[in-house]
Amino acid sequence: MVIYKAKNYQDMSRKAANLISAQIIMKPNCVLGLATGSSPVGTYKQLIEWYEKGDLDFSQVTSINLDEYKGLSPENDQSYRYFMNTNLFNHVNIDKTKTFVPDGLEPDSKKACDDYNQIIQKQGPIDLQLLGLGHNGHIGFNEPGEAFEKETHCVDLTESTIEANKRFFESEDDVPRQAYTMGIKSIMQAKKILVVVSGADKADILKEVLYGPITPEVPASILQLHNDVTIVADEAALSKIDN
Repeated sequence: MVIYKAKNYQDMSRKAANLISAQIIMKPNCVLGLATGSSPVGTYKQLIEWYEKGDLDFSQVTSINLDEYKGLSPENDQSYRYFMNTNLFNHVNIDKTKTFVPDGLEPDSKKACDDYNQIIQKQGPIDLQLLGLGHNGHIGFNEPGEAFEKETHCVDLTESTIEANKRFFESEDDVPRQAYTMGIKSIMQAKKILVVVSGADKADILKEVLYGPITPEVPASILQLHNDVTIVADEAALSKIDN
């Protein structure tokens, strides 16, 4: 496991974008596993900037996203498809037919998960999987206590996740209660994993993930067993780890 220390969020984003751009340059038809949330936004901005300068070409890239809310359409401004379009896909020359996100409008959970597993198997293996880190150690929507061996599955969102998401919706009743997520097993099958972590509020969980016991109670702790993981974290997130 390689740990890169960044000065701040901007520096973290640049370092992470460097690693992703190197992957695209080395293998133009690579498969990228992508994440949503506030952590990777700066990384996507940097990639767009380099694309606009002519340094990057996304035309042969395939992307597979980690998760999507059940019940939200791609046009809903809180869906992860919408997030990816507005934060990356609309600004680069990626072929949108080769960008995959779970189908939030598929009401049959088993069908939605089976379909997405088939996409991962057909398009994969994932060359580089980008991850953020939740305050409770979750990756994707794999919450504490989930079995490590799971592939794509439907999760009931925890009360803390629903509470955290409430600010994005008109009322609490509009907040999705379930999501489709790539499972830990699928994530661990990626050739390389890149985790971006920022902020003092992530310092305790990052230390636990890196140096604590490997347990489903801290989902990201499983990354200790992967043979090619890079952590890019800022000084605040690494503040609890002795240098």
